[in-house]
Formats: sequence, C-alpha cells, structure tokens
Amino acid sequence: MAMQTIGIGRSLLCSAGRAGAAQDVLRAFTVPGLARSMATEAELISSSSSSSLSSPPSPPTTLKVPPAAPPPPPSFAYRKPPTVLTTLYKFPSLEPSRFEAFPSSFLFAPLRRDILHRAVVFEGDSHRLGLASTKWRREIHGSSHKLRPQKGTGRARLGDRDSPMLRGGGVAFGPKPRDFSTKLPRKIYDLAWRTALSYRYRRGQLVVMEDEMEVVEADPGLVLGIMRQNGWGHDAGRSTLVVAGERPRLKEAMVGLGREGRVLTKEEVDVKDILEMGRIVIEREALLWFQQEHGDAAM
Repeated sequence: MAMQTIGIGRSLLCSAGRAGAAQDVLRAFTVPGLARSMATEAELISSSSSSSLSSPPSPPTTLKVPPAAPPPPPSFAYRKPPTVLTTLYKFPSLEPSRFEAFPSSFLFAPLRRDILHRAVVFEGDSHRLGLASTKWRREIHGSSHKLRPQKGTGRARLGDRDSPMLRGGGVAFGPKPRDFSTKLPRKIYDLAWRTALSYRYRRGQLVVMEDEMEVVEADPGLVLGIMRQNGWGHDAGRSTLVVAGERPRLKEAMVGLGREGRVLTKEEVDVKDILEMGRIVIEREALLWFQQEHGDAAM
C-alpha cells in the first residue's frame, strides 16, 4: 500500500513538471499586447493605444453618396394607341384629298352581332309611342240601369249598357297609353356605335367627306347626277348622307329622290341607320362628333 502511494506521487510530480514546461514555452512565444482572452473575440488594448483614449475623439467622416438615378419608365406607358387611316374626299367630285388617322377602337372594332341586336332593339323600343287607348267599362258615359231582369227571360245575364258584350260598351282589358322603352347601359350602346362604324369601314362602305356636302341649288337632277356618278344611288344599294348641320338645298333636292338615298343630320342618326342602307357618306365634322360622343373617351 505504501509502495502504491509513492508511485502515484511520482506520476503526479512528473505530470506537473511537464505542464510547467509547456507554460514556460508559451510565455516565451507570446508577444505582450497581442494576447487574446479566451472568453471573447475582442482585441486587447495595448499601453500605446490606451494613451490615445485620453485625447478627444475625432469627428466621424461622412461619405456623401450621390442619389441613384430613377429607373426608366416602362415602354408601354408612352406607346400610342393603334390607329387606322381614312381617306378624305372632296365633294362632289369624290377626289381624294388626304389621309386622317382614327383610333382602331373606333373604326376597327371586332364585329359583335349580339351588341348590334341589343342596340337596334333598344332604339326600336324607344321610338314606340304607345298611344293606343281604349275606354274601360267604368269610363263609358251612360245609364247604369239594368237592361233586363236577371231571371225569367231565358236569355243570358246582362247588366247596363256599359257591358263589354254590347256594341258601344267598354273594352275589356283594352290597351292604355304606356311606355315601351327599355334600358341599355351606355357602354354597351357606345360599343354598338363603334361596331357599326367599324363594320362599314372594313367593307369599304364608309366614305368621309372633307368639306360640307351642299349643292349650289336645290336641283333634283343635279343631285341625282352626283349620286349616280359616284355610285351612291339605287343601283349601288342606296346611300345615307350624314351631314354635320343643316343643308337646306341638299335636303330639298333629296325630297323626291328617296329611291336613291336620304339625308340625315348627325343628331338624327341611330345605329339602325348606319346598318340599313348600302353605304354611309359622312362629313368629317360629323364623324369627329360621333367619336366624341361614342368613342372610348366618352366612357
């Protein structure tokens, strides 16, 4: 037991000697002021740097960074809407004058038969007057005396002279003045206008005049010659002349030429009028008015 105790003591002394030698080696290679603590990663402050702490700190230097340039705007923000070219003619020679661009949404819209049908029905309902009126039994002026007894005659029961079964009596469930007009959203009606004009433009049946369509005198023969020379008459399916204002001489000359066409002002034109005849001959001012009233900007 004593021998074991002596052996353990010698081993401890040897290990202690080795640890001391290792510490002496580390102290020889360690430079003062550059040692790091094992508990943190922060650098130790040396004696030379500690003296600088007593002096006032220098003001921090700020770097001026120029502002970044704004990103360029997207290309689609400045893209112009697509347009179509329309030829403007002189009246009455039909000589081409120049081209004018119109939005494709106004003169090149896709065909929508359902929208055109709704617009035509809407206009037809609005034009119905609904003036039919009949007198009901209570509105007939006459005696209220019973014509014959209720029983004993062998005939049907009959009241006074206002009975609907008698001539001159009231009308049972007869018509009364009423309003037949229906409702249609403004956007749908404007779309029908653009669709009708686009349909005429695609088929080459929209003739735009640069100046006013007015004749020198109210001569039906003169207007008939103009219609036949330009291919606007009955042989070509008749034509609708749309003017921007009153053209008294042209209207007077066209009174007896209903077989060749008709003249309408811009306020009198409906979608049905655009689709009804063979072609539309319209003044430029009237077409611009239609664009303002029924174009995309009107919505």
